[in-house]
Amino acid sequence: MKTNNLEQLELSIKASLSKIQNEFEYYQKNFFMERSPEFFCLELNGEAGELANLEKKQWKGRDIEPERFSDEAADVFIALINYSNARGVDLESAVINKLNKIENIRQERAENGLTY
Repeated sequence: MKTNNLEQLELSIKASLSKIQNEFEYYQKNFFMERSPEFFCLELNGEAGELANLEKKQWKGRDIEPERFSDEAADVFIALINYSNARGVDLESAVINKLNKIENIRQERAENGLTY
């Protein structure tokens, strides 16, 4: 049984994620050169690495301006959308399916007194 929060999350995803993904695809195809899924996968990993490096620096005690986290998180999001479009991944369906799998595991663990 889904929680109300998960149902609301799914409704939000259905209301927006496909539209966002389609708009990114239009923007990418009309204003940038065509790139392969492999390119976008490497770009995604590079951007995630840059975000991870900021976290590592902060963890080690360095002061990192909050907007740098925002900037790198945006880069990761954009790279993920571009990769998904290049690979033909329907993020709306993929995210909803994954959330339901996670919720099923969470509920099974909760029934056994475990956290997820």
